[in-house]
Amino acid sequence: MTNVLDWTEKTTEIPAGGLSRTRTATNDETKAVAQTLNILNVSALSVQYRIVSISGAAYRLSGSLNADVEQACVVSLEPVAGKVDAAFDVEFWPDLSNEESDEEAGVLDGSDVEPLEHGTIPVGRIAFETLSASLDPYPRREGAEFTWQDKADETAAPNPFAALAKLKDQS
Repeated sequence: MTNVLDWTEKTTEIPAGGLSRTRTATNDETKAVAQTLNILNVSALSVQYRIVSISGAAYRLSGSLNADVEQACVVSLEPVAGKVDAAFDVEFWPDLSNEESDEEAGVLDGSDVEPLEHGTIPVGRIAFETLSASLDPYPRREGAEFTWQDKADETAAPNPFAALAKLKDQS
């Protein structure tokens, strides 16, 4: 998967007290996100986040994502407007292959744990994954109803025993 939101933070540029930032997607970025997610439109996308050092060379990225999206109704295919508000909390550790206990790696506190690669925290990738996981998988326009018509009943072959039943009734 290509990274449609190329928002990164270098760990060497994160101050000792942490880094707080808000990012808002450009029109080109929102179009790329909508196309990659195969949805009709992303009209607004912003991310508020904080990065802090948690243990030596490990970092925690936490924040929230807000987006206005438009998806196709699963019944009528008409546009359905939606709002996504989702939180994320991810820890980045420099070398997950070390023999650290799960508790040291943050596994027990509810944070996702990922490897820290090349001293870069991929804020855009985490935001994209959070949005993707938070979308309504079955958006439905209000009042849209699906009516099922079983064509098998209309074209069903006559039961061969029906003729025997008629003969039995005649006798």
